[in-house]
Amino acid sequence: MRMAMNWKMKMIAAAVLTAMLLMIAACGGNGAGNEPSAAPSNAASSPEASATVAPEIDDAATAATVYPLTIKDDMGTELTFEKAPAKVVTLVPSETEVIYAIGGADLVAGVDTFSNYPAEAAAKPKVGDMTTNIEAVAALSPDLVLASSTMNTDAITKLRELNIAVFASDPLTYDATIAKIENIGRIIDHNKEASEVAAHMREVKQQVADAVKDAPKKSVYLEFSPGWTVGSGTFLDELLTIAGGTNVASAQPGWYEVSAEEIVKQNPQVIIYPDMGESNPITAAIADRPGWNAIDAVKNKQQFAVTNDPLVRVGPRLADGLLELAKAIHPDLFK
Repeated sequence: MRMAMNWKMKMIAAAVLTAMLLMIAACGGNGAGNEPSAAPSNAASSPEASATVAPEIDDAATAATVYPLTIKDDMGTELTFEKAPAKVVTLVPSETEVIYAIGGADLVAGVDTFSNYPAEAAAKPKVGDMTTNIEAVAALSPDLVLASSTMNTDAITKLRELNIAVFASDPLTYDATIAKIENIGRIIDHNKEASEVAAHMREVKQQVADAVKDAPKKSVYLEFSPGWTVGSGTFLDELLTIAGGTNVASAQPGWYEVSAEEIVKQNPQVIIYPDMGESNPITAAIADRPGWNAIDAVKNKQQFAVTNDPLVRVGPRLADGLLELAKAIHPDLFK
């Protein structure tokens, strides 16, 4: 394998956020993950643009992979595979979901502790949680490790020092998530299965875009973890837009702590948060925040809990998360 690295990771806040995101991904038993592609576009695509793309499978995309295969990941690292990997380890739940969705269950040698979907992933050897156990990964002798370039930065560096092939990704859009799935399909020579997953995801995106294209956009506030929201430049911000909403927190980029006063000022029509069970800390926080009882979404009982994992994992079930968001924002348009 030849590799050349260059990427990011920003200050302590990013580390705190990483932990929160992984904990969110872990909670809830029916959930979904994250990553990109060989040259994915990270520009958010509009609902209008998506509606013009036919969700069909290209015959060329289903052809068998020709090895040696050279491909770049989202860290700019170039990897060359002489043959299809026979043993794969995943470091985040999203990548576990991808490998299973494209028919690679028999290749999975190990997963992270938070990989709870599909159910059979629970039986696989565990290689760590928010901190990857490098020795455990190495002991499995994987031909390929699938990782998040933002959540697994330290592990990626250490594994590459051991000459272990790591495909790291960080898709910032719905389409980049699809491209990542197609790329993983190419790497493991499961192109037909990956193309089928990609076609389904494109079809759902088109379905949502077509349904909301003539509807007035609703202002939406999304709180993905107690006290934290999501701004511009993220896949969740894009999902809200595709689903016919306007993210009231989009003035700031990335993931950040909520300004309760600012949300009151923005006065969203809809509030959305992940379903965390009966004692949901987000619903309790919303009820206790001064002035929030005057927000339209609260007054009009337009607060909705959505299934957590499909919404926060950039994998195949992101389509489910998008559809559920759209139904919460525009329930009258989806039967």
